[in-house]
Order: sequence, then structure tokens, then C-alpha cells
Amino acid sequence: MQKTLPPAFGDGGRASAPGGRNRQNLEGTAMKAPAKKEENATKKRTRGRPKKAVTRSISLVVRLTPTERLLIAGKAREAGIRISDWFRRSARSATVAPRLSREDASHLRTLSGMANNLNQLTKLAHTLGLVSLLADLRTLLGMVEKLMERITGYDR
Repeated sequence: MQKTLPPAFGDGGRASAPGGRNRQNLEGTAMKAPAKKEENATKKRTRGRPKKAVTRSISLVVRLTPTERLLIAGKAREAGIRISDWFRRSARSATVAPRLSREDASHLRTLSGMANNLNQLTKLAHTLGLVSLLADLRTLLGMVEKLMERITGYDR
């Protein structure tokens, strides 16, 4: 026995299935299989976002003062990029000069020793008199000037 609905529902007393199909419309038709089933069987469908060729899986933690953070954030904002992208670009394009080369460090130690000797000679000159140490001071001053020229002779 077929269920019927009251005419208030607007279907004239016929039972209807969702989507406007009713039993009368479906009785004479057989269900058809989707035609694309064969096509999908040969081609495997990958779902989701495609995998990236290069993934960034390593993190680097940098400690900054609030002032440094604001400075970097401002530069990144001016460039219109995120802070992490700004760091990556800066790391690729930056050139870092070493603090001191071995030769510069050697010259600096020699200069420091000469400055120490000059201070000792100055103290001795005050106690004994300037005339006796004038020749030693001139040679030491000449050596210091040569070292300063050597250190500053090539700019970085």
C-alpha cells in the first residue's frame, strides 16, 4: 500500500522522493552506471595540496632586543614581505667581513705592545728627563706609524 500525503503539501496526494523523483517516474527506467567510471579507473586521482619540491623543516632561533625586532619588522614592512622572508633574503645577499684577519690581529697585538712600551717610556721620561729618551720615542713613533699604515692601507 502506497502512503499518501494530504493535499495541503502541494503534491496532489502522490508520494515523492527527494529531488522531484517519484515512484512512477522511476518504474520504467533502469539505473545507469556513471560513464566516467572507466576513465577514473585508469587515472589515479591525488587529493589535497601538491607536495612542495623544497620544504623548510629546520628552524633557527634568534634572540633580539625589542629595538632590533622593531627595526627588522619595519624593514620587512617597507619591503612588503614577512619577517622570515626578509631574514632569508638578507642571509642570501649579505656579505659579512671577518672581524680581524690573522695578519690584522698580529699587527694589533704588536701595536698594543708598542703602546704599552710608549706608556712606560713616557713615565720614565717624566721621572728622569725628556732629553735622554727622545731618540727612543722617535723610533717607536715611526714603528707605530708604519703599523698604522699597514693596517689601514687596505680598506674592507
